[in-house]
Amino acid sequence: MPGERLGCIGLGVMGRPMALHLLRAGYPVAVWARRPERAQALLDAGAMWCATPAAVARHSQIVFTMLGDGRDVESVALGPQGLSEGFAPGSVLVDMSTIAPGTARRIAQSLASGSVDMLDAPVSGGEQGAIAATLAIMVGGKASVFERLRPLFAVLGRTLVHVGENGAGQVAKACNQMIMVGCIQAVAEALHLARAAGADPARVRQALSGGSAGSRVLEVFGARMVERDFTAGVEARLHHKDYGIVLGEACRLGVPLPVSGQVWQQLNALMANDWGRQDTASLLRVLERNGRSA
Repeated sequence: MPGERLGCIGLGVMGRPMALHLLRAGYPVAVWARRPERAQALLDAGAMWCATPAAVARHSQIVFTMLGDGRDVESVALGPQGLSEGFAPGSVLVDMSTIAPGTARRIAQSLASGSVDMLDAPVSGGEQGAIAATLAIMVGGKASVFERLRPLFAVLGRTLVHVGENGAGQVAKACNQMIMVGCIQAVAEALHLARAAGADPARVRQALSGGSAGSRVLEVFGARMVERDFTAGVEARLHHKDYGIVLGEACRLGVPLPVSGQVWQQLNALMANDWGRQDTASLLRVLERNGRSA
């Protein structure tokens, strides 16, 4: 994509390595961050600092955002000094945050009034996937815009899927989180049962890993549970936020999600125990605490 000028906003654990990949691929990148120190590594690598999101948009044809929640995305995209004030017609916003599908559609509709396209392109793969550029990227928006940006997505990830129209990428991400966190809860229950029954959870996990229950979740989160290392890989509060999106969609659509409803309650209990900044493997501790109080 010769000549494309890029912008990146949201330079945290995920956004910073993704922006660095784009810089190293030879694209000019403009950046803005609420905390300017987060941009230093990118500035050292050759990025241009901008004073506002609107300034990023004025210097860019395509802007990537990776922010905490839907309110942050709406503020950066549509608020005072936001991207919409700087975008030229034909520009593209690529939001890679995890937000509600309805929020993504609402932002896309607002930007379309200024002839600006939007892709909702949330990712799966976590910090290590961002660093290794092996993310799975699920995209909602116009197929033609997705194809135009495919070379950029290929710099960031390995699995690139156009799911459908605006909001569809966020629907896919909600489904991803529903399955993944449900599996974390299942692993927690299995290891909790193993210990209660007098079996060594580490050996049970080892045995399960070679069978049909083997999975990435059992490998990573199961290891954290066995080792009782609850230092955050991904902070549990983010999965709690994601499940709020899942259950919100279920409520809006009248779709029964009985297993997800139970996992949501376990995540609520995790948050009530002030473990939101710990790893989601802390779902094991929720079971243990409930067992002690029974």
